[in-house]
Amino acid sequence: MAGIYIHIPFCRQACHYCDFHFSTSNDRTTQMVDAIVSEIDLQIAYLNDETVETIYFGGGTPSLLSKTDLKRIIAKIRSSYSLSESPEITLEANPDDLTEDYLGELVHTDVNRLSIGIQSFNDKVLKWMNRAHDGQQALNSISMARDFGFDNFSLDLIFGVPYSSYNLNSDLKTAIDHSPPHISTYNLTIEPKTVFGKQHDLGQLIEVPEETAAEQYEYLMASLIDKGYSHYEISNFAIPGKESHHNRNYWRQEPYLGIGPSAHSFDGHSRQYNVANNQKYLKALSENIVPLEIEVLNTSQKINEAIMMGLRTSQGLDVQALKDDLEWDLLAKNAGYLKQLMDGEFAYIKKNKLILNTKGKLVADRIASDLFVAYD
Repeated sequence: MAGIYIHIPFCRQACHYCDFHFSTSNDRTTQMVDAIVSEIDLQIAYLNDETVETIYFGGGTPSLLSKTDLKRIIAKIRSSYSLSESPEITLEANPDDLTEDYLGELVHTDVNRLSIGIQSFNDKVLKWMNRAHDGQQALNSISMARDFGFDNFSLDLIFGVPYSSYNLNSDLKTAIDHSPPHISTYNLTIEPKTVFGKQHDLGQLIEVPEETAAEQYEYLMASLIDKGYSHYEISNFAIPGKESHHNRNYWRQEPYLGIGPSAHSFDGHSRQYNVANNQKYLKALSENIVPLEIEVLNTSQKINEAIMMGLRTSQGLDVQALKDDLEWDLLAKNAGYLKQLMDGEFAYIKKNKLILNTKGKLVADRIASDLFVAYD
């Protein structure tokens, strides 16, 4: 099974923490949709006739697209690729976009899952982040989504926020009280080219200490698991059966095609990266050229990707598959280090899977890095 990711590179305003590719100049939406539709045609051979199980509209702010735009893109995918009988089609949406009028239009598309970028329910925190919505709009978006039949949805929450009014307990309680089938949680990171990054460089913003962020993450894990959520990936929790199929396929290293400026693709052997520039992207597509770079993965890179992705999931890293497919015996190569992990209760091995426990999840990136294979 394969997935298709569509990057919509427009936002109403720039959140102070975001370093994704986007523009706040939204006057070229029609041209961008034209280009995306053209790229879908030009990339038709990429997935090698794999059945497409998921379509994901990310960004940017995909909820800026009209019903007509969404239907046009989805129709082009349907005509160009073999879709599964009931594909998961996700739209990332800001709460302020999920009005009655917009949801009334959205039900007439094939979108069947929403990912709602709430981040916090606290008005002061939202204003500090430069989000376009307030807490009441966040609450309204949840109830209205359900009213229009969008029962399959996810909420995004940010923790590790260095702002005096931030209260994780309150945000999490509010989220849980509304019983979302899926919750994604992200530790706020200070990225160099963002407003927060510049404030940090000037000494005006101090990151939350690692220990504090770790305590908050532990609290999130314990609280959500206690409420029946499965912690199926480092950042993601779901009521069983409501996991994101699209994101799950990333971690399983299934092939996916990325469409739009800055979008990435993966076919198991190489990665390709579209140019992260709207003007260059539009110009190239007007000439029927996909502006991309290709990176062919060597064996060491494939091993490292398998380690990184596998350790993020509750299923763990399949060390037997690593040995069979890539001739890398992780258990033999790292026997001493793995013993330290297990003695320290950071990880355990079950049915040839290396699985991180709670302590290990707090330092998952570090453990993955320690297991990486060096290459030139």
